Amino acid sequence: MIILTGFADEISDDLEKQLDVMASEGIAHLELRSVWGKNVLQLTDQEAAHIKERLEDRGFKVSSIGSPLGKIGIADDFAAHMKDAERAVQLAKYFGAPYIRIFSFFLPEGEAAEGYRDQVMFRMKQFTQLAEQSGVVMLLENETEVYGDIAERCLDILETCRSSQLQAAFDPANYVQCGESPISKSYPLVAPFVSYIHVKDAIMGSGKVVPAGEGDGELRRLLSILKEKEYDGFMSLEPHLASTGRFEGFGGEQLFAAAAKALKELLREADLSWM
Repeated sequence: MIILTGFADEISDDLEKQLDVMASEGIAHLELRSVWGKNVLQLTDQEAAHIKERLEDRGFKVSSIGSPLGKIGIADDFAAHMKDAERAVQLAKYFGAPYIRIFSFFLPEGEAAEGYRDQVMFRMKQFTQLAEQSGVVMLLENETEVYGDIAERCLDILETCRSSQLQAAFDPANYVQCGESPISKSYPLVAPFVSYIHVKDAIMGSGKVVPAGEGDGELRRLLSILKEKEYDGFMSLEPHLASTGRFEGFGGEQLFAAAAKALKELLREADLSWM
């Protein structure tokens, strides 16, 4: 069964507005990334307690901690960053979230990724060891401008750090923005590690983000594959539609609703059930 979730901070900075819109779309999970303009890792214990209370009162669960782990330069202080990773683990356990999203470090512009492989692997192994010790699963998201931007390097990380506690979050739009066809090229490489899907679509070349099914993210093909595999897991809306300019005059609530509608139409078309 597909379980819908999403980055509710794309709706609003306000927690209650986030939950109102998610509830109106019949989505009972969220990917906790920011509230009140604060990144999840900067929340105080009191703020986290308030969020947890409101989520429980309104029947919501956290699917993943949408952390920025690994979104620092490869030369930046890693010891301090590991403190952030420990905080992410604390929050995942506190909220009962099974996953923490991570990235694979920004590289200097214009320099070959291969020259930084050893440094990336050292850091990713530290993340993986922490995940193994804590019992949470870290999700490596493919992202532009980091080591794991294309599927070949994502696979390199996943195989080098091989662990049941390090899996892949598959983001079709991010592969498009790196010039890769998500299903024709990227997915076959990382498929054994994919346990979470980010729903975002984009146009090849321009990288422009569009509603699910309207770009080159090959989402219909992805859904067909997931149906055949009897995929049982999360599909997380991360539409980024506010940056496209296409929906001028729309607020975050309308944008998120439009993104949710587009995804649900694709799921119906594929004859896939969700909750």
